[in-house]
Amino acid sequence: MLNKLKIDRRLLKQIDISIIIIPILLSAFSTVNIYSAVHNKPELLNNWKLQIIWTIMGLVLVYLISTFDYNILINYAEIIYAASIVLLIFNDVAGKTVNGATGWISIGSRAIQPSEFAKIALIILLAKKIDNMKSNINNVKNFLSLLTYSAITMVLIVIEPDMGMTMVCFFIVFGIFFIAGLDLKVIFGGIFTIVIGIAAVWNTSIMKAYWKERFTSFLNPEKYRISTGLQLIQSKIGIGSGGVFGKGFLNGTQVQGGYIPETHTDFIFAVIGEEWGLIGALVLIILYIVLFCRIIKVAKNSKDIFGKIFCVGIASSFLFSTLQNIGMTIGIMPISGLALPFVSYGGSSMLTGFIGIGIVESISMRRNKINF
Repeated sequence: MLNKLKIDRRLLKQIDISIIIIPILLSAFSTVNIYSAVHNKPELLNNWKLQIIWTIMGLVLVYLISTFDYNILINYAEIIYAASIVLLIFNDVAGKTVNGATGWISIGSRAIQPSEFAKIALIILLAKKIDNMKSNINNVKNFLSLLTYSAITMVLIVIEPDMGMTMVCFFIVFGIFFIAGLDLKVIFGGIFTIVIGIAAVWNTSIMKAYWKERFTSFLNPEKYRISTGLQLIQSKIGIGSGGVFGKGFLNGTQVQGGYIPETHTDFIFAVIGEEWGLIGALVLIILYIVLFCRIIKVAKNSKDIFGKIFCVGIASSFLFSTLQNIGMTIGIMPISGLALPFVSYGGSSMLTGFIGIGIVESISMRRNKINF
């Protein structure tokens, strides 16, 4: 049994070590900043320790996943997808409501976020289907099939409602469809249709008032300074006051003064900007860029369509989540509940991030058919 958990030395030579090292560095930096954000808040003090536990569990998952041929996922793609849909439905019916969204299923004193796992399941299923189609995505029947699977996941996430994760799934599907070779006329037509659809329901009861406020407050935060705009205003003050080198660990006045809500989760970048300054922020961004580029390289070198599409899906998820999270803390993107990959506090986000990394490494290690 234990022999099955050993990785062949020939496969180890194909591993992309940077794809493992960067998430470890990000997670270590995460723990430091979460501690800074919660050390004077007794009710949250254990969160930085929990983040270490999530990281260790994530690394164990990376190793275990790497020991198995990723093609096993092809056999279970539909089951994994179906399980994620069941979780989303259960969550919509009986989930835990946090900040107005029913996005969590309680398990004892902890909770999981089903949409994070559904995101991975959707990528796996789309990768299998496109592989089976030999990338013939412009066939109407094939395209509608892929669109249906994607829509089911996103609709169930919208119902929560979790607009941030819905946008992530949309960007994942967009990236996968683009790489798979979908006609650009269809892509731009779809984007245009979505924009028209949003405009059509903007002033209806479907579009909740707080959705609209969260979506537009970043354009004029002063107008919403006593509600959704307050968080952004304080975040920008903190990041701006950090200057080039930052105020130093535990020395951020906005962070330590408690003026920025959710600094250990959604607004962790405000901690980084204030205490580590422009230098710290740039190092973080560079790490994300390198990670994204290395995953794309694995996609290019993959021996099959499944591997290529899965890597693109994961890269798309990391890219959009990073841009959206950092963007909302500096006022160039709408405020949403998206985590900064491997940095924001959260077990579901951390574990699914490492699951994605594990599968990418399995694809990288088995890119040469000679290994089989």
